[in-house]
Amino acid sequence: MGARVSRAVRNFNLENRAEREISKVKPSMAPRHPSTQSVLREQKSDHAEIEREIARKNEKLLSLLKDVYVDSKDPVSSQVKDAATQQEPKEFRLPKGHHFGMDIKNIPMGKISIVEAVTLLNNHKLYPETWTAEKIAQEYHLKLEDVNSLLKYFVTFEVKNFSPENKNIIESK
Repeated sequence: MGARVSRAVRNFNLENRAEREISKVKPSMAPRHPSTQSVLREQKSDHAEIEREIARKNEKLLSLLKDVYVDSKDPVSSQVKDAATQQEPKEFRLPKGHHFGMDIKNIPMGKISIVEAVTLLNNHKLYPETWTAEKIAQEYHLKLEDVNSLLKYFVTFEVKNFSPENKNIIESK
């Protein structure tokens, strides 16, 4: 709620404030002191050849400048190098099971979708003899150590109903 209030205060009368700031007279260069102006005029009149030298073009330098050719190339940025070294896995597999309206065309090797993760966790919980870590790793093209970590640290949601007479007996894991 505070963000709405601060945004409203910040944007209040924004166009008029911007127009007022734009139409302000911009500061001009500070005026020179009158004594400085007289000294500048004296120097220009005493040394008129310097003024002419500044204004004239040196043909020799211009011809040398025409001969100069600059060819530069931008160095390859580090982002391009990083993108070239990090290539996406080229092997993909089709998803297993039902993906309930999710638009998944293919899955990189070594990865699983969330639906597959829930499915394999549930299969391992219901049938641990048939769905071992080795079989899951082979079926879903995963590393065995990743599957072992997955089975060790993740569990699916489980609902237990306790009858009123067994209310005091709760299993601990």
